[in-house]
Amino acid sequence: MKKIGLFFGSFNPVHVGHLIIANYMANFTGLDEVWFVVSPQNPFKKKSTLADPYDRLEMLNLAVEDCEHLRVSDIEFHLPVPSYTIDTLTYLKEKYPNREFVLLMGEDILESLEKWKNAEIILRDYHIYVYPRPGYDGRKLKDHPSITMTDTPLMELSSTFLRKAIKENKNIQFFTPQKVIDFIDKKGLYS
Repeated sequence: MKKIGLFFGSFNPVHVGHLIIANYMANFTGLDEVWFVVSPQNPFKKKSTLADPYDRLEMLNLAVEDCEHLRVSDIEFHLPVPSYTIDTLTYLKEKYPNREFVLLMGEDILESLEKWKNAEIILRDYHIYVYPRPGYDGRKLKDHPSITMTDTPLMELSSTFLRKAIKENKNIQFFTPQKVIDFIDKKGLYS
């Protein structure tokens, strides 16, 4: 049975921090693949700050096209909006019964997990691999039997930082793959 890590997010836009985390999870934790699950509308984020979901999906496809163990999923594009993780997990379990799904999340997200729809079912039925985030120590649920704290490199880069840099016409080379920068420039995103 293939073990798939699900990396949920807006990826608005994708950056090297996302890619490093996903690559670490795919290569150092026993996962066979990591799927980036693009959320068209996260229930905790303002829609007005999000680029078009298909643009975010395309940027991710460009970013991982040469990566053997990384995939991009548009599964939430076919589910009701806003996206709730439990609904996506239920759908994926039905669609891919021969795969085991593991959630990937940062310590910052772990802190708010108990506020999620059906959080107790997620904690009961799924394993969660947690990567470090600046300013968090994962105390809240780190001893839960479903939680595995990982030694993923600490990434302080954020999509918010990237959007602000683009808006201020700063050079974002090396913060995201060149193909993504070219796509952002071509579409005039975030400026």
